[in-house]
Amino acid sequence: MTLPNRVRPDGTLFADPARGELFGNRGGRFHDPQTQALPQRAYATRQWICCVLSFKGRRRKVWGKGYTELFFCDEVTALAAGHRPCMECRRADALAYRAALVRGLGLEQVPLFPEIDRRLDGERRLGRAKRLHRLRADDLPDGTMVEAGPGEWLALQGDAALLWSPAGYVAKRPRPAGFAAVVTPPSTLAALVNGYLPNWHSSAENAA
Repeated sequence: MTLPNRVRPDGTLFADPARGELFGNRGGRFHDPQTQALPQRAYATRQWICCVLSFKGRRRKVWGKGYTELFFCDEVTALAAGHRPCMECRRADALAYRAALVRGLGLEQVPLFPEIDRRLDGERRLGRAKRLHRLRADDLPDGTMVEAGPGEWLALQGDAALLWSPAGYVAKRPRPAGFAAVVTPPSTLAALVNGYLPNWHSSAENAA
């Protein structure tokens, strides 16, 4: 049975056979190990992280008694959903993300990651609904995800916008103009503007 543990750019969960190129969790277990049904509250704590698929040879039963394992198409998707790099399996990326965020937000002190998690939590959702940010498209960095319509998302890359799908990017469109409904949280946008380079799905190079 395909579990509803794939993550859309808006943070919602769904079932799909596409494995994705990144793994993560939301601070603990929020699924029912017995029924493995899609939960109403799709997080355990504010600590939403994205991880590598393989780390130190660890193996685990997905959606067992441990935390709720999630899978993302790529890091651009994970960042849009409101996750950040994991400090254990992606330490260098987590530190680079935080340093870029500090520069982008002009913070005088380097925050601990729980403080960043609190900031992201306020930016990524309104209750259980995804929070969108209406921003000028011309000001958005590469790696930003915008909502193009109901159930449709575009990842900005250069002068193009790549149409997202669970298995990768399937089409290239013109970069939007005017104002856009931005899915990626503003703090992560600040990190992207100031040098953080997310991992893109391998299909991004060939989207036409």
